[in-house]
Amino acid sequence: MNAIYRWLLCAVIFLAAGLGASRLLSRENQTKSPNASAQQAVVDRGKYLVEDVAMCEECHTPRDDNGNLDESRRLQGAAIWIVPVHRTFNWANRAPALAGFEEFTEEQGEQILEKGIGPNGLEIQPPMHIYHMSHADAQAVIAYLRSLPGAYPQQ
Repeated sequence: MNAIYRWLLCAVIFLAAGLGASRLLSRENQTKSPNASAQQAVVDRGKYLVEDVAMCEECHTPRDDNGNLDESRRLQGAAIWIVPVHRTFNWANRAPALAGFEEFTEEQGEQILEKGIGPNGLEIQPPMHIYHMSHADAQAVIAYLRSLPGAYPQQ
């Protein structure tokens, strides 16, 4: 009988240890998940702002011979294809690459998106819109752009 009780006691101890470890892992994953899901929510907000509100692809993605966006080089920078209605001397000729957010520091990105001030300290050139985004929205846009693969070789 003693052997059966010892065996049951060992089984209970192993079972309790296993349950404790699984609860510990579950609690650890729960503490990590909110941060990961919060970061994903920021990236998703940035994606919405880039793709559906600001429509950055229209200028920052190259076009093919038919004038369609070349999705294989999405947000890789492109020649500006639109022209001003009236003569403008500060019209930009090229939209920089945004994917990977490699051409700008976070502070420069915030200045561009929140105040319309470029890395050179001057107002950004048309046709780029001057946005007055909230700091949170600017950070969301930057987080999304950083989540994208960086610049691809020019084709």
